Amino acid sequence: MTKRWQKPKKFDRNLIVIGAGSAGLVSSLIGATINAKVTLIEAGKMGGDCLNYGCVPSKALIKSAKIAEQMQHADRYGLTPVTPQFDFKAVIKRIEDIIKTIEPHDSVERFEGLGVDVMQGYARLRDPWTVEIARNDGETQTLTGKAIVLATGARPFVPPLPGLEETGYLTSDTLWEEMAKRDAVPEKLIVLGGGPIGCELSQSFARLGSQVTLVEMVDRVMNIEDTDVSEVAAQSLTNSGVDLRCNHKALRTEMQSGTKMLIVEQDGKEVSLPFDDLLIAVGRAARLEGFGLEELGIKFGRTLETDKHLQATFPHIYAAGDVAGPYQLTHNASHQAWFATVNALFGRFKKFKPSYEFLPWTTFLDPEIAHVGLNEQQARNEGVTYEVTKYHLDDLDRAIAESATQGFVKVLTPPGKDKILGVTIVGQNAGELLTEFTLAMKHGLGLGKIMGTIHTYPTMAEANKFAAGDWRKKHKPEWALKLLERYFRWARS
Repeated sequence: MTKRWQKPKKFDRNLIVIGAGSAGLVSSLIGATINAKVTLIEAGKMGGDCLNYGCVPSKALIKSAKIAEQMQHADRYGLTPVTPQFDFKAVIKRIEDIIKTIEPHDSVERFEGLGVDVMQGYARLRDPWTVEIARNDGETQTLTGKAIVLATGARPFVPPLPGLEETGYLTSDTLWEEMAKRDAVPEKLIVLGGGPIGCELSQSFARLGSQVTLVEMVDRVMNIEDTDVSEVAAQSLTNSGVDLRCNHKALRTEMQSGTKMLIVEQDGKEVSLPFDDLLIAVGRAARLEGFGLEELGIKFGRTLETDKHLQATFPHIYAAGDVAGPYQLTHNASHQAWFATVNALFGRFKKFKPSYEFLPWTTFLDPEIAHVGLNEQQARNEGVTYEVTKYHLDDLDRAIAESATQGFVKVLTPPGKDKILGVTIVGQNAGELLTEFTLAMKHGLGLGKIMGTIHTYPTMAEANKFAAGDWRKKHKPEWALKLLERYFRWARS
């Protein structure tokens, strides 16, 4: 395909990285660390979506909301419940301060100090090796790269609902800037989408006093998880005051007598739901427009088309992060960045294939939901036979002491074999607890190894050991126990 263009005899850079989110930062750092000449190009904020619009601000909001919820229900801890009094601007300022505290980790100054040439501007491919940068200072610059990594990220997907432009809407990208203008939380907030982002933000705003309605088209929230997990999520949202509307399909928005309305369909009938703000959280679409990809014939659909080594249409162009898929997770972007960078720089010698088999997921609801490997619905869909071991947290001493007994550890194993196929944890700090299982799965360790590991008492992590112990009880060696019974009978005589 490259025959249409003349390949440069010399290149300005060994590696050009487009996009300074998680994937782009890791990619450029790897290149600079091994002394390649690297340019990183970013038009917006360093750190990408995770730092500025996603993971960091949402987790900061979740913490404030959780404290508010604990104040309202302090009687759980033997204290007097109180209605939290707060200045919403102070809540938002805390979020902004947290972002500013983390910003230096991803800053231009840090990466230039690490040997990366950082350029702030819009990048466009003019041919397979040439990148034109419309710099933010108004100048235009052109660079050639021996290898290119596309790490352009993703943006919130906004469905083509009639009326949206008239009534207005928010996304996870615009939410924080808009909330910074407000003196109070939205009075009536509709969240469209019952996935991780929609559920996390619904619960947080409800706990801070908004009247939140969550609208989900299918029959349950968090439908990527097993049914028992969705049930816990739904109960948690309802307990936080969220009005759950599953099996409701959004049709349009409109103004009715000065009131904003979301018109939804349920059981063939239209229902009008009033709102002050509409937050759309129905997924994210890869950023693919404006980079010159179509003109070069670089193939893409919902994400950039790549092979198993993350190589795009041209042999020296690779992709990593949300633009590459298949999983839009910050830690997956960092994971892919190593493979994309190493393959881009050294692919002529050897290429490496990223694996997603042990990729952990966490949704930061209260209680948290985390999983790695297969869950039950995935195992059924893939025709994998399995058995389930499930340990409930209401039997765990630390969970009882914390009044945090909602949840469980669920482990999938092949029938009769000590091999971990997948783990789902629901509960306080589930994302932290999952790491032990992720490590075990990656290194081929079974439940016997976890059971044989000393866990500090009393901790939530003991749930992992007790789940392993429950598996062992179900697979105890009956023949050995019978021999021991005979031995002890003999010993007594």
